[in-house]
Amino acid sequence: MTEYGRGYGSEPWHPEDPLYGDQGSSRGQEQQPQWDGQQAHRYPQQQADPYAQQHYNGGWDGAQGGQPPYDPYDPYGQQPPADPYSGTNPDYYAAPDAYPPQHQHPHPQAMQGQQGMQQQQQYQQPQHPQHPEPHYDEGTGAGDDWRADPGPREPEPEHAFFADHGDDDGRDDLDPREEGRGGRERRGKKNKKNKRRSGRACLVVTLLFAGAVGTVGYFSYDFIMSHFGPAPDYEGEGTGEVQVDIPENSTILQMGLALKRAGVVKSADAFSEAAIDSKKDKVLQPGTYSLRKHMSAASAVELMVDPKSRNGLTIREGLRSGDVYKLIDTKLHLKKGTTKGVAKTEAKSLGLPSWANNSAKIKDPLEGFLYPSTYSVGEKAKPADVLKQMVSRAKQVYARYDLEANADKFHLKSPLQLITVASLTQAEGMTHDDFRKMAAVVYNRLDPSNTDTNQKLEFDSAFNYLKNQSKINISTDEIRNYDDPYNTYFYRGLPPGPIGNPGDDALKATVNPDKSNRWLYFISVDGKKTDFTTNLTDHMKLVREFNKRQQEKKNGN
Repeated sequence: MTEYGRGYGSEPWHPEDPLYGDQGSSRGQEQQPQWDGQQAHRYPQQQADPYAQQHYNGGWDGAQGGQPPYDPYDPYGQQPPADPYSGTNPDYYAAPDAYPPQHQHPHPQAMQGQQGMQQQQQYQQPQHPQHPEPHYDEGTGAGDDWRADPGPREPEPEHAFFADHGDDDGRDDLDPREEGRGGRERRGKKNKKNKRRSGRACLVVTLLFAGAVGTVGYFSYDFIMSHFGPAPDYEGEGTGEVQVDIPENSTILQMGLALKRAGVVKSADAFSEAAIDSKKDKVLQPGTYSLRKHMSAASAVELMVDPKSRNGLTIREGLRSGDVYKLIDTKLHLKKGTTKGVAKTEAKSLGLPSWANNSAKIKDPLEGFLYPSTYSVGEKAKPADVLKQMVSRAKQVYARYDLEANADKFHLKSPLQLITVASLTQAEGMTHDDFRKMAAVVYNRLDPSNTDTNQKLEFDSAFNYLKNQSKINISTDEIRNYDDPYNTYFYRGLPPGPIGNPGDDALKATVNPDKSNRWLYFISVDGKKTDFTTNLTDHMKLVREFNKRQQEKKNGN
């Protein structure tokens, strides 16, 4: 068939075919090409030369009287025969780019000569270079027509450039006659590979989707349980023994996290709830605790408030360094005086700040730097290690108060003097409210305008420190005539150094004293509260009341 669908009949069926309406040359009718909308001129057919021997692809058909057989694919005889199995279409116009040549009208006198030569040359025209014909062996039989099946042919040797070497399509031994199906086979194999790849991709996507769903489900469950469900908790009193260190300034939640890491409780939330519900969250303190594994949160709270579980050393506010040394000796089962000797010989290597121990009159350079708290002290700890831990804690706390700036603010010579004021406040005060007024008394007595005491502090606590005692009833002659730098009845101003280790409340009061009045005097009549006055007259009334009570106690009343 032609590209317009023409069969073996004489007339093409498509109206746009340039041969539409042609009856074919084999019936001796006139050719009437219908292209370009113009009617071709009719000319008589040229008689064929009966003696001319012309070959048409292997011979003439004798029944045609010397004329070439009719070719339904080329009714005009303008193209060489085409192989219907070659897959290529002939160029019916023998013109470049398959455009039909311009139709010209030759002169009538020259037409006969041109038609005579046409039959001699129509099968000698060179083939169009764009459509090479496949080569077929010439046959000798009468039925050896070009339309006959040529049969299987031996494949031509393939050029080395196009030879297949090691392709992974598995076609090395493919019969050449199967080449027509090769494309489909390769596509089939590619499709199989693509199907396998598609299957693997689907599996990966499914696994990823399942993993994402599982992850979302897990975290959703965890979120719901953590926000709406009960906190995970163990049951019972636990087993075994474990020591847990609770750092300084830890919150209840941080304590619970430390216990969870040590395997004591199952969750920090359960511990926090148990501490708050039992109203013991304010009682729990930092330190080292001896606890058990897998305890219920409530049991852990109860054991931590029991002093027997505390595997630490607690230093209370205002305790003197000498008393601290004794506690360390007892805790470490050391000979009495061991820690005091270490403090004296190794004071410079314990981490004191540069402004500490700035006077040769200081009795103990560590006084004021063994900060009150609870410290973890193991059985194998050494005195120097414990002292270093206390000094380090003191420096951390003091750094919050900007000691140098506050010392300048209150006309003090150094940060050490500010710590000394705090130690005096801690020693003489009894409550938080007392601390602020007591600090005010110190600053007011140090004031150069003070003519009531002439810048003497006259604190009994300082005299008790130098005497290493704690007395209330001290005779006037003894206290006013004892020559010692720490005796504030004898010397003006502050003692050389702190007289104890102040706590946080005393430090706060020292940098923020009570300024509601000019407090100068104080006394505790009943031993439960402190009374403050601004003048000596009011103060002496309280002194007489105090002496009366002391006399009644002495007489057994």
